[in-house]
Amino acid sequence: MAILENIRKRTTVLILIIGMALFAFVISGVFTGNDFAGGKIGSTIAEVNGEPISREDFTRKLEQAQRQFGPSFSSTQLVNRVYDQEIRNAILNQQFDKLGIDVESDQIVDFIKNTGYAQDPSFQDENGIFNPEVFKAAIADWRETNPLLYDNWLEIEKQIMQSAKEQIYFNLIKAGSGATLSEGEFDYKLANDKVDLQFVRVPYTSIPDSTIQVSKDEIAAYIKENEEDFKQEKARDIRFVFFEEAASAEDENAVRDDIAKLLQDTVEYIQERNTTDTIPGFRNTQDMTAFLDRNSDTKFDTIYKAKKDLPAVAVDSIFNLVDGEVYGPYRDGDFFRVSRVMARKPQGSVKASHILFAYEGATRANPEIKRTKEEAEREAERILAEAKKTDADFTALARDNSDGPSAPRGGDLGYFQEGIMADEFNDFCFGNAVGSIGLVETEFGFHIIRVDDKQDILQVATLSREIQPSEETVNALFTDATKFEMSVSDAEAEAYSDIAKESDLVVRPVNKIKEMDENLPGLDSQRSIVQWAFNEDTKVGNIKRFDLTNGYAVVQLTKKYKEGTMSVEDASAQALPKIRKEKKAAQIMSNTAVTTLEDFATNHGVSTSNATAVTRKSPTIPGAGREALVVGRAFALEEGETSEVIKGETGLFMVKVTKKEEGASLPNFSTFANTLTNQKRSAVNTGVYNALKESAEIEDNRATFY
Repeated sequence: MAILENIRKRTTVLILIIGMALFAFVISGVFTGNDFAGGKIGSTIAEVNGEPISREDFTRKLEQAQRQFGPSFSSTQLVNRVYDQEIRNAILNQQFDKLGIDVESDQIVDFIKNTGYAQDPSFQDENGIFNPEVFKAAIADWRETNPLLYDNWLEIEKQIMQSAKEQIYFNLIKAGSGATLSEGEFDYKLANDKVDLQFVRVPYTSIPDSTIQVSKDEIAAYIKENEEDFKQEKARDIRFVFFEEAASAEDENAVRDDIAKLLQDTVEYIQERNTTDTIPGFRNTQDMTAFLDRNSDTKFDTIYKAKKDLPAVAVDSIFNLVDGEVYGPYRDGDFFRVSRVMARKPQGSVKASHILFAYEGATRANPEIKRTKEEAEREAERILAEAKKTDADFTALARDNSDGPSAPRGGDLGYFQEGIMADEFNDFCFGNAVGSIGLVETEFGFHIIRVDDKQDILQVATLSREIQPSEETVNALFTDATKFEMSVSDAEAEAYSDIAKESDLVVRPVNKIKEMDENLPGLDSQRSIVQWAFNEDTKVGNIKRFDLTNGYAVVQLTKKYKEGTMSVEDASAQALPKIRKEKKAAQIMSNTAVTTLEDFATNHGVSTSNATAVTRKSPTIPGAGREALVVGRAFALEEGETSEVIKGETGLFMVKVTKKEEGASLPNFSTFANTLTNQKRSAVNTGVYNALKESAEIEDNRATFY
């Protein structure tokens, strides 16, 4: 009561404190621009050249994508898919607006002719041709009688209009893309003019990397000169220890013992009757369906199985059992199983091959087949006689003559049970011995059949128990993960690996994670870890334990990369080989004062080599690889002339042209010009969009919401 009285006396103070807390919450939203305040980031998923893509519209389209694709895509994959499409639409629509490209609703019909609607019989006339008036009438009817269908059409109409505008836009650009006859001639010469060379190469590898010293300042200068080559996105490095929730050896033994106990009958005391009952085990039960329903993770499958359909790890042992015999327990993947043969059908599965002779009008016959039924029968009888010869190659005959889809396999149909094939086909296969060859007629045509093999099939009951970690194992795993988390959290950030090593734990690094990544090597889909790593409050060295579906991951953030130009440390691995190559080239050049191939080779302890029929379109030099600059310089020389020292991709070169051969003269080069035109036009859609996207200012806020 005294406490309640004190609270009543301080009511005004409490109200003031609560009010100030609420005010602080609202104000914090204003300054952070969150959803509560209706800030810019809170309402837009992205901006393209200052034009916002609203979060509300994006969410609606994301929901449509989720309905369309279902579980085949993860949430993050769908977000990225919809985002990419929205960015594309925004960039291209800005171009459409500048150029005045638009498509009216009454023009849609022209584009619908290339969609699935045109193949819908509901919108076709009596001749099977798309009828625009019928389609328009259907849309009008949907508007009045089926609002859901009409709303769905409106969304599809938007997509068609967008595609139509893109088609118009890209076609305008393609119309201006082409190649002249001179360009065609030049392309022909690139591929057909040839040179033979003598060359000497002093490879950069002749100087060990360890002898080339590169300072930090030199790396920084190189980065500054080649900034475009050292751009990086915002990224993170993490490392983690994964505590997998897996069954222990004791858990496996317990499951095996439990399943073994179910094999035998058990005696159960019935207190009400003061008697005992014998409960049949798996080996003796007469009601297998009920037994497996009560005791197994898999149900009783009454379908007879061929040998290939039984568990691979136990197939031979099971197949050799007689009715009523049991095999197991045996391990099959994540299960322990015991199998019992309930029944056997001798020769219940047949392997056969056939040669089909179809005719015009037969079921599923290829429309290109024009032979009559009589002609098909005569041909089948002729080949049958060939197939029955002692030295006949049935596989080759089927491959060369069969009209069936199994022809490429030599007519092989594999194993099948009764009732699968057409009745006449089925009766021949199951009514004749292995090796029999005969002719039967079905609705598909005439079949020459060879019975290749027969096998018994079994009805097998399988008692299964999944191997899962016990409660004790799960608790121990949680304890281990918690202990490790506490140990590394209390220690210096650098001690993470040492502490893991002391406990025989494996540390797994994951580098350069992007902000919208989802899958992490070793952990699969873990979006929450990526979001934590990119959270502004997460500092380098911070550690957090994540509860996963199959265990725990104790994660440490080890590095942050800012968007922009790489630091010297981050760029070193990429820059060092290039700087070393430049220094090696300079060092080799400083030791070179020669004018002949022989002197150059002798001076550097290498030999002279030859290359024949080298072209500019495929500038590959044997033993050196692709050397476009070297080959280009060679084509600038006259026959018999020697080049200066050339700095190539893999070393320094000197070349001497021993032969030059021009491609055969042609009356015109229109074919090559047309090929170039088609190549340019086929690249327009992708190339133009990529260029527009690269030059656009895009603000991506996806990670704020997803």
